[in-house]
Amino acid sequence: MWRIWLLFDPRRVLVALSVFLFVLALLIHFILLSTSRFNWIEGPDAKHTATAAATLTLPTPAATPVQAG
Repeated sequence: MWRIWLLFDPRRVLVALSVFLFVLALLIHFILLSTSRFNWIEGPDAKHTATAAATLTLPTPAATPVQAG
């Protein structure tokens, strides 16, 4: 295993690895920010919340017919 470090400079490898991981983390965070569900800055869309609230309401029972007296 030690011979691999004779081929590659350890400082360059660690710098390249850390730059790659930083760019990957930024990419993942920007992808999450572009979704409405995981956007922690603006919050969920109002339209999306209203639609979800409308689907969660219980249906009202049918009205009973009024009899003429």
